[in-house]
Amino acid sequence: MITTSKLNEVEMLSTEVFKSPCKHPNGLQWTNKGLYVLDQELDDIYVLDEKGNINSKIQTITENGSGITVGGGFIWTASNGETQARSFRKTDTHKNLIYKLDIDSGEYVDSFPTPDGGGVHGLEWDNGLIWVTAFNPKAIYKMNSETYKVEGRFLVDEERLHGLVRQDEGIWCAHTSTKKIIKYNVDDGSLIEEIQLDDDDPYPHGMSIKNNKIWISDANFGGKQHSNTLMGKPSFNTINL
Repeated sequence: MITTSKLNEVEMLSTEVFKSPCKHPNGLQWTNKGLYVLDQELDDIYVLDEKGNINSKIQTITENGSGITVGGGFIWTASNGETQARSFRKTDTHKNLIYKLDIDSGEYVDSFPTPDGGGVHGLEWDNGLIWVTAFNPKAIYKMNSETYKVEGRFLVDEERLHGLVRQDEGIWCAHTSTKKIIKYNVDDGSLIEEIQLDDDDPYPHGMSIKNNKIWISDANFGGKQHSNTLMGKPSFNTINL
């Protein structure tokens, strides 16, 4: 169900488009090279075509990967603290970081801490800026991709901020546990539009946009805190705007 701030209501369900190439797809980003998918289990990146075929696979040092964006000639990944989905590696830091990675090899270029020092689930490139979700307080931050300094933020009321999509004067944010996708005004955080998914729809984790369709991935992973928000399988779905 889509509900807008103008109280218009339209029946709407997401449509599953293909099977997941990985166990826990928890970050999405469409580019002209394909759909970049970050797997929270092994922290690999898959680059897919629109039918779900794998164009390439990139290994990364990301830990507990939960968010991805591409811009400025680099891949940016959300390294969301200590992994709960695989064995530890020598490169794991158990810290909440945003990694800057080589776009072809996935090799480490640089990193910077999250704006609040806490967990991070969503990233979105925006012409030299990176939008970043945060939880302490619940907010969406605007950060400079060169200096890593905060240039702005707005607070939100909804819980569990995940994937982000920049569009027009707003930015969409997936709120996983309540199956809501909300478009916020980037200047003041006011609500522009709200999509309420149905009970049978997946829990939105990763999110991106292509051809006026929102793409979402359900990671089918809730960790220790959200084990009650599982549909039983990972999935990729689209929502018509």
